[in-house]
Amino acid sequence: MFESCNALIWGVEVKTKANGWQFGVGVMMTTPVSFEAVPIAAKLATKPVGLMEFARLAGRNMLEVIPIETSVETYVRGPLNIHYICDPEIITELLVGSGRHFPKAKFTKDIIGSAVGNGLILAEGEKWRKQRQRYSPLFAARNLPLLATHFSETGIEVADSLCEGHGIVDVTQMASASTITNISRVIFSGNEEVSAEEIRAGLKIYFEYISEISLFDLMRLPKWIPRRKWLRSKKPVRNMRVLARQVIENRREENRDIPQDFLDLMIAALDDDYEDIATTVDNLLTFVVAGHETSANALAWGYYLLALYPEVQTMIREEILSICPDGPVTFDDIQKMDLLRAHINETLRLYPSAAFFARDAAENLTIKGITFKKGDALFFPVYSLHRNEKLWKEPNLYRPGRFLTDKFPRGQFIPFGAGPRVCIGAQYAETEIMVLIASVLRKIEFSLTDVPIPRPVLTFTMRPEGPMILNATPV
Repeated sequence: MFESCNALIWGVEVKTKANGWQFGVGVMMTTPVSFEAVPIAAKLATKPVGLMEFARLAGRNMLEVIPIETSVETYVRGPLNIHYICDPEIITELLVGSGRHFPKAKFTKDIIGSAVGNGLILAEGEKWRKQRQRYSPLFAARNLPLLATHFSETGIEVADSLCEGHGIVDVTQMASASTITNISRVIFSGNEEVSAEEIRAGLKIYFEYISEISLFDLMRLPKWIPRRKWLRSKKPVRNMRVLARQVIENRREENRDIPQDFLDLMIAALDDDYEDIATTVDNLLTFVVAGHETSANALAWGYYLLALYPEVQTMIREEILSICPDGPVTFDDIQKMDLLRAHINETLRLYPSAAFFARDAAENLTIKGITFKKGDALFFPVYSLHRNEKLWKEPNLYRPGRFLTDKFPRGQFIPFGAGPRVCIGAQYAETEIMVLIASVLRKIEFSLTDVPIPRPVLTFTMRPEGPMILNATPV
């Protein structure tokens, strides 16, 4: 019985040995794996949603307006000019093929424009192409070992703190603090005029401000109509922009010979291809926004899944200890951690941080008999795509082994998007998440408590609806 259970989890050949269970990926498991729990899922719309209701619900939780039909059908026609698309072939044609030039949806720009300006996320056309070309080398594999050293330092600190703690932790808060600390290290390090604690406090306020979605933005009302969050003032954004500009100018004056962090790499790229300081600030904040919350969410959900499946957690810990039992976890180390990578991919499948994105059709286009007219809203509900019954076997169950053995059609697994506008920091995020989890899991065992696990909600990104309380005890 346990052999079949193990095979269900990992999808690889299982052979009995005298001292345990040997998995095809080379990790010894001393305890057979049981696998019955179902991970917490989001609440999707079970009835048609009108325009006003759409705007009201979406401002609170975008997942509540996504039709539940998108989890069983690969294309759903929404109200007015909305299309929900979960067909991998159509997705690929729209993001990689003939629709690759379609712009980001206007409401997306309205929602996050104040936070990231006209940086890489929202820029279009030639301006976007120049920025993409300028910054792509920063995220190249050759720079990841340097960044991994900073991630590892944070991971060791988190593990040590948990060892000294009281055994109960809100992993949502812990994950957020981890990625904010990494941002402080890789972007704002060496800033003598502002302490690391001040930077982290400023970033926290900034993220809270930009994560509030305006109902008026979703309704596409003119920008001159006041938004509720304006009453809170735009001071968090102004302060962050001032700090970012100050840090860039101070670092440029230092003129370091050898890059020590991400900001050094960014400035080195600018030396060869200068852009105005305002755009540089936009992109610095773009990287801050994209590099914080998305990774934090993935970490929180990843820790939860490990607590939900303790046998898998043990297997992954054994893999980590066999490769790097102590000291900093390096970039080379994580390349050998196949089970950990499979776990993270399955986490991103079940809980993609970028669980929804949209494009506006720039022209009429017909794909597989479906016509998208100029001006139509093309919605890509990644959450539904990743759990679609027509595309995945046991879509709502945790099965990390699928990422060890299966091959998926292009457009089916897109936690970082696809096409020319695929997330430029995908490798950065994967490296950060793997190093942090590996560093922590060596010393800490996570388990569930009696506190209910919160459902996923989607505003700026998909996150837990509330605190995610787990036991965290030294191994």
